[in-house]
Amino acid sequence: MNEQKKILRQTIRTAKKAVPFREKLVRSASIMQEVENLDVFRDATVVLLYWSMDDEVQTHDFVEKWYKGKTILLPCVDGDTLRLRRYTGANSMHAGEQFGIAEPIGDEFTDLDKIDVIIVPGVAFDHAGHRMGRGRGFYDRLLRTTPQAFKIGVAFDFQMVPLVPTEPHDVKMDKVISEF
Repeated sequence: MNEQKKILRQTIRTAKKAVPFREKLVRSASIMQEVENLDVFRDATVVLLYWSMDDEVQTHDFVEKWYKGKTILLPCVDGDTLRLRRYTGANSMHAGEQFGIAEPIGDEFTDLDKIDVIIVPGVAFDHAGHRMGRGRGFYDRLLRTTPQAFKIGVAFDFQMVPLVPTEPHDVKMDKVISEF
């Protein structure tokens, strides 16, 4: 299993590097537009997003667009745990402890049962909703604590694979949105 995942991560990493950042921005905008069109997103009050790294579906513009109309939460890495904080604007961000991802400052959001929608990054997804992350288990641990939230994986077309190798602790997405 781990060897399968390792090979898949390397394959996707190579594919990500082949796509220029500007193209990722354009492709991300169409993916995130599809998220916006979902009733479950439009009806949501509290949305957990992620602050994208350069190789992921880009979310910065989406976060900026929606944070005044919805409670937008972003994860903050604390050891092996993701703590959630509300995004209140670009000036509320600082460099996080891992991966150099910007994170919001402020109080931790602990009312996890109020989260309506979670938009989840990943390395690879399949059409059955299985997701493979970077291998640290951050999201699987968090997603197990939010069973009521509608989980949406977002991916570029090259991140969609016929079958993601899964383990018992992996949490499925309710929907995966990619370009095609």
